[in-house]
Amino acid sequence: MYELITQPWPWYVAGPLIGLTVPALLILGNKSFGISSSMRHVCAACLPANISFFKYDWKKEIWNLAFVFGILLGGIIAVTGLSNPNDIVVADELKTELAGYGITDYSALVPADIFSWDQLATLKGFIMVILGGFIVGFGTRYAGGCTSGHAIMGLSTLQWPSLVATCCFMVGGILTANFILPYILSL
Repeated sequence: MYELITQPWPWYVAGPLIGLTVPALLILGNKSFGISSSMRHVCAACLPANISFFKYDWKKEIWNLAFVFGILLGGIIAVTGLSNPNDIVVADELKTELAGYGITDYSALVPADIFSWDQLATLKGFIMVILGGFIVGFGTRYAGGCTSGHAIMGLSTLQWPSLVATCCFMVGGILTANFILPYILSL
């Protein structure tokens, strides 16, 4: 049983489980799946400021905060109790390409050569973590939701804005991975 939990699940198991979340939420409580809205709920609960965007009955969305807390708790359990002591498996061709950018440490979930406290003080680290985080947050708000909300929930309920947003996410990801990221990594 431990082996089953510690290994990656194939797409034909994990995909349908994620996909079944949508009808379960709709049938059981007429709720929409999405993660980015939880940040708004946290701000509405914690910030007593007189900001109209945060003035709504956030208590009706407490289930969403519990859902996100479950994701966080699951991540903590996975890292502390189910982590794989072996290095992350990376294809040889990709290792060669990444070595050209100085990325050689695959001992963690993300490369320590980019994502570490030491790297945060560098221009590359600032761009990747601080500027990248800001752009993701801004884009999420501008698009009216995150990838999970649009690509999973929005597409399954046939929402046109979600199709446009998902196409833009894909194009942006392809352009970033192939053109912008190599430039940033070469800094």
